[in-house]
Amino acid sequence: MNEQYKELLSPYTFRNGVELKNRIIMAPMTNFSSDDEGNVTDAELEYYARRSKDVSMVITACTYVTPDGKGFPGEFGGDSDEMIPSLERLAKAIKDQGAKAVLQIFHGGVQCPPDLVPDGDVVSASDVKDENGDKKARALTEREVKEIIEAFGETTRRAIEAGYDGVEIHGANGYLIHQFFSPMTNQREDRFGGSLEKRMTFPLAIVDKVKEVVDEHADSSFLVGYRFSPEEPEENGFSMGDTLALVDALSDKELDYLHVSLFDFFSKPRRGVEDTEKPRMEYLLETIGGRTPLIGVGSIYSAEDARKAFDETDVPLLALGRELIIDPDWVQKIAEGREDEIVTEINKEKQEELVVPDPLWNAITNTPGWFPGV
Repeated sequence: MNEQYKELLSPYTFRNGVELKNRIIMAPMTNFSSDDEGNVTDAELEYYARRSKDVSMVITACTYVTPDGKGFPGEFGGDSDEMIPSLERLAKAIKDQGAKAVLQIFHGGVQCPPDLVPDGDVVSASDVKDENGDKKARALTEREVKEIIEAFGETTRRAIEAGYDGVEIHGANGYLIHQFFSPMTNQREDRFGGSLEKRMTFPLAIVDKVKEVVDEHADSSFLVGYRFSPEEPEENGFSMGDTLALVDALSDKELDYLHVSLFDFFSKPRRGVEDTEKPRMEYLLETIGGRTPLIGVGSIYSAEDARKAFDETDVPLLALGRELIIDPDWVQKIAEGREDEIVTEINKEKQEELVVPDPLWNAITNTPGWFPGV
């Protein structure tokens, strides 16, 4: 191994004593490849197994916690005990290759296609209308909000029973938890909406419920993480400053890690902070202040990209998403001193070799700009 990349493959120990064999994690990515009942398919198992040998931890694609939370076609479910065998197959496929398996849990909210949820009853923090003024989603009642909080806890219990090493609460990318935090989609007047502090109530209540379930059903080695978006582009959305307030509150919850959702690791804030030339990662790490580890992510393709991310920040862990689809042997090549052989653009002729299921491959090759080389 080239000495300058040694840190990337050094071990890392969480506060609960769980050790990762290196600093590279597979980021959660939707793959659209489960069956119509929400069961994990053989194609998905092969896809994950192909990428789980050398990374230290795999965070799965998101799984829905209630039937009305399904955000994508071909998404696997965690909304009932009937799904435990399916979840167990995926956990085993990942762990058999030597990586920790973390189940990402979520509710899609207004992002859910009506044809994927019971009776087309799409829900969100508040009523949401489309550009024509037609209703896209209705506001959840306070009772329903509490039921969804409980559902996050129940899916966590299922993850424990299915053999996962942890769960990641998906509070990013415009899904339901994000919708409660955003002033654009949360105009509630009860305890779950209004001020910034009240808009944090739902995300923090889910954290508390998940941790309560873990304390009851798992041992101290079970990990709990939380993923968040840094800010919204719209003027009436939440700012980087709002997110720093949430991150500060999350850092006091004794989570095992936080995970920012970024398209570009080195990106800078739009607004809500004094210096918009200072990278988002610096603001986040300063706010966390060492209370919990932060996973960085965003357009890291080459070994040099990863080295730069570690050298320019104090981020302890790095997640790779698209790059592990492009080159599943990324970690192995660095370990063997073959970082110059890392592939950084998708090869459209190598679907079979890369072990990518048809639905995901079709999405990649038909979405210009998503992956380098497309």
